[in-house]
Amino acid sequence: MRRDEPALATMEQYELLSQYLDSRHGDGDMAGMSFADYVMMVEDGAQRTDVLEYRDEAGKLRAAALLDRLRDGPSLLYSFFDPEQATRSLGKFIILDAVRRAREDGFPFVYLGYWVQGSAKMAYKSNYRPLEILTPAGWRRFEDTEFGRQTEMDFGE
Repeated sequence: MRRDEPALATMEQYELLSQYLDSRHGDGDMAGMSFADYVMMVEDGAQRTDVLEYRDEAGKLRAAALLDRLRDGPSLLYSFFDPEQATRSLGKFIILDAVRRAREDGFPFVYLGYWVQGSAKMAYKSNYRPLEILTPAGWRRFEDTEFGRQTEMDFGE
């Protein structure tokens, strides 16, 4: 069950984020984030930010995504999920749900956020097609750039 909530940080979301970060990104910049940091990330953006909550049948929060609503489509800022539910591919589900919803709402794009070449943690983004990246010359299809012509090994996969 998915619920769209206004940009309001909750302790329940923060606890799930903390579990996710400890499990998947313990060495990252966000590790050790305080609740106050989370509140600022959710509530102090320049764009309209929503929190998409994904709950199981019992109402337990299993995944969430921070999403900005841009004029031409949603931008997934950050998503996180219950690390004990990793085999359910909730991260992929969140992306596919955003694509489905963008189509239903008539938006041409879904933005997956920053991509850094060589970052193993961001390499999953190159698995979705069609894919475009912003270059100094503007938006271009990934396959038509030097990055798209490299092997999967170059993306840290």
